Amino acid sequence: MLKVGIDTISCYSSHYVLSLEELAKARGVKADKYSESLGQHHMAVPPPDEDVVTMAANAAIGALRDIDKSSIELLLFATESGIDQSKAAGLYVHDLLNLPERCRVVELKQACYSATMALQLALPFLRQHPDKKALLIASDIARYGLGTTGESSQGAGAVAMVLSVNPRIIAFDTEYGVATSNVMDFWRPNYSDTAFVEGKYSSKLYLQMLEKAWLQYTAISERQFSDHAYYCYHMPVPRLVETAHQYLAKISGQPKLSETHLQQAIGNALVYGRNIGNSYSASLYVGLTSLLDLTTEDMQDQRIGFYSYGSGCVAEYFSGVVQAGYKNVLNTKQHKDMLANRKLLSFADYETFFSFNYPKDGSICDIPLHQSGMFRLAAIRDHQRMYEKT
Repeated sequence: MLKVGIDTISCYSSHYVLSLEELAKARGVKADKYSESLGQHHMAVPPPDEDVVTMAANAAIGALRDIDKSSIELLLFATESGIDQSKAAGLYVHDLLNLPERCRVVELKQACYSATMALQLALPFLRQHPDKKALLIASDIARYGLGTTGESSQGAGAVAMVLSVNPRIIAFDTEYGVATSNVMDFWRPNYSDTAFVEGKYSSKLYLQMLEKAWLQYTAISERQFSDHAYYCYHMPVPRLVETAHQYLAKISGQPKLSETHLQQAIGNALVYGRNIGNSYSASLYVGLTSLLDLTTEDMQDQRIGFYSYGSGCVAEYFSGVVQAGYKNVLNTKQHKDMLANRKLLSFADYETFFSFNYPKDGSICDIPLHQSGMFRLAAIRDHQRMYEKT
């Protein structure tokens, strides 16, 4: 069977970031509360002229750097921060990137799981059309509201991946485990700009569905815990991932994992997320980007286990093998520079960004200019978003 998987990968997040120490100070709690309870240090805060479309396009620029655009015949955009109930956000990205007219574009939604569903949709397409490539983009802004219990786990980010036959980074295995249940642990009705969440219940479900998906996956693949060198998890907060990996070891008959083992297996995958915050559909793949960029030893031929969870809920466990020469294709320097050069916001500026209101009555709104990537949301006129290259 043809190898199919990730040929290139690129991550993008806002130029602006809030320290969780600053948030703790403003909310009247001890400075290290969020780093201790959540394992989180910073959260990305998009300015008013940055949304899921601009983040997606900026991420895709890196993924398409050495790709023949004429080979892209499928663009899958995963998000739960959609900007239109009808038109796919990917169509704006298609235009900004000057992708070919012969290209299917669709938006997918199922909480934080949708990017994995997009991945699973693209793989058989590529096996059937081995001369084509697919562009998969996950882009989200996590918003819970000022002063809410979920405020400290907000964030924003996008990941773009070019998927192909004979991929240069990761070839995915065909086996998977999947589980679905109609539950209310997290949701956002059409009339609300922020999500509703039952945090403790959602964390419990996250672990329950991990067990179900993992046991299916291991039964079908006949692989065990020790057959995976590294692990990537959907990451609402880093501390939940650490708990989940210990739980996975326990149900696999392993002793409690040492800190050294945790660091080796999942430590590098958590670094970018600790400093970006929750990016919903992109979160799992932010973790993958972090793992690939920061792991110094050669990962060639090593298997990575992936746990994807989307509230509501759908969970999937799958795996992939790192390919020879993968380091030559990574955008490591660009990612490290992007995170190192961000601007720390004051708490007042954070609240100003968060409280910016886009018109909903068709009136004209010219969006203030802020530092961003290569694209920005410039204006809203007659209920239409106007994007421009910077």
